[in-house]
Amino acid sequence: MGESLHHPLNPVDKPFLMPVSDVFPLRQGRAAMFTGAIERGHVHTGDTVEFVGLGSGGCALVTEIDARGARVDEAAVGMNVGLVLRGVAAGGGEQGQVLAAPGSIGAHAHFTAEIELLPEDEGGRDVVTGSRLIFYTYTAALRGTVTLPQGLDTLRPHGRATVTVALDKPLALEEGRPFAFRHYGRAAGSGIVSRLLER
Repeated sequence: MGESLHHPLNPVDKPFLMPVSDVFPLRQGRAAMFTGAIERGHVHTGDTVEFVGLGSGGCALVTEIDARGARVDEAAVGMNVGLVLRGVAAGGGEQGQVLAAPGSIGAHAHFTAEIELLPEDEGGRDVVTGSRLIFYTYTAALRGTVTLPQGLDTLRPHGRATVTVALDKPLALEEGRPFAFRHYGRAAGSGIVSRLLER
């Protein structure tokens, strides 16, 4: 029997992806370290990674990997690391983007999603077409506009619906990605991306 640890759905076997939690300038701002927790795959010094989301992109070479103050040559899913990238200064990337294996994930601003509102006593508020929510996925927090399905005027607290979302900027997204959202400054519900739309 002896089942392999490397199951097809094991996140370590998937292409590298790390949401950027913070950016620290190095060498008087001429370089930067991008920190975060690796969500899938692994990364080595010398690998090329791509910035995805928030309207800016591009690829860069990993020159150093810092794992809790120790220099390592490789890091994998579940590790909190800092990546120093060649030729990328402190302004070259930001929290809310992801670093990923080139071409493995795209940035999208429009999608359909299955959402569920919290009960009213937990922060759920009525949502109508045109409601402006703040969406949270990976390390990003970004405003977007919701469109309810035809025939539904108002989604009430504790309600569920398939809605269309238009974010203010593209984020790294894929089908099946969970997210949370706030409405009027309070946690209001959660959802899952069901389909990516090209606009």
